Amino acid sequence: MKACFMGLGYIGLPTAIIAAKHGIAVSGVDINENVVATTNNGKLHIVEPGLEVMLQDVMASGNFKAYTQPQLSDAYFMVVPTPFKGNHEPDISYVESATRMVLPLLKEGDLYVIESTSPVGTTEKMQELIFSERPELQDKIYIAYCPERVLPGNVIYELVHNDRVIGGVNEASTSKAIEFYGQFVKGKLHRTNCRTAEMCKLTENSSRDVQIAFANELSLICDKAGINVWELIELANKHPRVNILQPGCGVGGHCIAVDPYFITAAFPMESRLISTARETNNYKAFWCAEKVKNAMLEFELKNHRKPIVAMMGLAFKPNIDDLRESPAKSITTKVLQSCNNADIMVVEPNVLEDKLFKLTDYRQAYERADIVVFLVNHKEFSQLNYRTDVQVLDFCGTFKQ
Repeated sequence: MKACFMGLGYIGLPTAIIAAKHGIAVSGVDINENVVATTNNGKLHIVEPGLEVMLQDVMASGNFKAYTQPQLSDAYFMVVPTPFKGNHEPDISYVESATRMVLPLLKEGDLYVIESTSPVGTTEKMQELIFSERPELQDKIYIAYCPERVLPGNVIYELVHNDRVIGGVNEASTSKAIEFYGQFVKGKLHRTNCRTAEMCKLTENSSRDVQIAFANELSLICDKAGINVWELIELANKHPRVNILQPGCGVGGHCIAVDPYFITAAFPMESRLISTARETNNYKAFWCAEKVKNAMLEFELKNHRKPIVAMMGLAFKPNIDDLRESPAKSITTKVLQSCNNADIMVVEPNVLEDKLFKLTDYRQAYERADIVVFLVNHKEFSQLNYRTDVQVLDFCGTFKQ
């Protein structure tokens, strides 16, 4: 069995490696030559515990190699980005481009699967594209959609053990895709159609976005009411049927902060709750930035000097290096743009260096700062001693004080 994975990012690379680990001959494809070169040198261009050793193992076995062009295979997987265009309108041009790259290689009996988060109807659009360009393949290949469900930092375990939803354009395609994933997925493989599978992925993350928005809205209310939101949520969750999430400085990443727009763009009148949740979570980041700027102004008026500020965390969630759609990064950028030459130290312990920010060691920043702003609840931060001699703006519950 030969499989070709189009895209070697946070999902494509781990999935390709795990498939190769289970005896599938895998070609990993990425248009970024540096990614291909790094991968073929046995190094990761992403941070994922344990994955680099597995990469080296599958390369040594001959089951995996990276390329800049697709290779002739029996199964092709589209694992490329689906960004925005215009006013949060989904852009499936990457999926289409990857599909066009594999078009000349498709043959009777092949499996074509989209894993990229996609608007409802994308799989059918790609089916139309394939058959319009290669009409001789009509009803002779298998086409399906199978979204990932993984947590960065625990990808190796979750790609194998999590349940998967698999939807084909027909029953035969669903069965063919289940046959492939059954080679390495120990979780249950749930059958459906491609439109339901597409909507399922969007629904999962939109549901989480709404739940987080409730927690973030509570934090805004509690700040105005003089109530400790962390204590409030802990007490409310004592109710046997209540499970409120923890608030933060917003919502980031390429899933929860993105997927709801795939629904609201297609169904604007029917998705008012989903749309409002998105607005709430976006507003929380703006609110946090304003709180920091006001604290800096108050410090300067009181002490007749500009404050030293530590912005603690840039990633979109704890203990990872992923800065995609990160509210912490957005807040830090806004603060830097309005700092008027104040001393702003930027901290991200999971990133060695960044093109936009000069990074400072978290211990040094914490010790020097007049104002400490916790944006991401990294494990390193919880080991620090709580300072009572400085102003602490804790937007992520590092100390829950």
